[in-house]
Amino acid sequence: MCKAMMNIWKRNTETMGILLNTAELLESRAVQSPRGPLCVPERILLLIYCVGPSDGKGTKDEGRAKRNECLEWLDALPDRSIVFLCSVSKGALSAEQLKEIAVGMERSGQRFLWSVRTPAGSDSPEKHLKVGPEPDLGVLLPQGFLERTKWRGLVVKSWAPQMDVLSHRATGVVLTHCGWNSVLEAIVARVPMLCLPLEAEQKMNKVSMTEDIGVAMELEGYMRGFIKEDEVEAKVRLVIEGEEGRQLRARVAARREEAEAALEEGGPSLVAFAQFPLDVDSLGKQLGE
Repeated sequence: MCKAMMNIWKRNTETMGILLNTAELLESRAVQSPRGPLCVPERILLLIYCVGPSDGKGTKDEGRAKRNECLEWLDALPDRSIVFLCSVSKGALSAEQLKEIAVGMERSGQRFLWSVRTPAGSDSPEKHLKVGPEPDLGVLLPQGFLERTKWRGLVVKSWAPQMDVLSHRATGVVLTHCGWNSVLEAIVARVPMLCLPLEAEQKMNKVSMTEDIGVAMELEGYMRGFIKEDEVEAKVRLVIEGEEGRQLRARVAARREEAEAALEEGGPSLVAFAQFPLDVDSLGKQLGE
């Protein structure tokens, strides 16, 4: 895998340009980096096209006959009142970590929608737990948790329609592992984030989210590999009820406005998208000569 990735990165340095699903205002430092001499020695990648961010509509399942039941549940709740704890396709949390988050959420007293996945398989310290492809919530969550929180929380197994939930008026904050597509979707939906990065580029994304763009707050326990219940409780309350949460929402709204402006007629993302095929055509003619 390492050799394959190194070969891919080498090929990337040979490209004539990069097409990105983002707006330059959202990631100006990252966008400028490949244009400088330090990114790829002896080479400057001049053609970078920021053509987003996508609004996520393409990720919705338009053919789904019935609206997901979690959205029906959200319909009855106040605006910006729930915490969305979002699962990921890879990097599932351990059973011990799931229990710790559950205790913190219960103690916070906040409403929540939680998409729970089966813990990571062979790497999980809880190998003795007999959980299949669909998680056994009675085993994974603290005893009595579902009953005690049923009036303010909904736990779904494995999957929830992420973009639909993010864009719902009831969603107040999302706990995310900081995959960049999810980050952009949250910004487009005006939802601030709690960061729990796990692997790959997610920790680097966390820095951009909290320091550069200012739309998220980190759960600091990730640096020790485990988030304690006290921090979950405190940070959730802070974002939903506190002044810090109000400031985060204001910054997310401002970033959303920038993203919308980039995609308007004459905006930089549409201009870049229009320029891309022209440059491809021009380059093709040069190579043909």
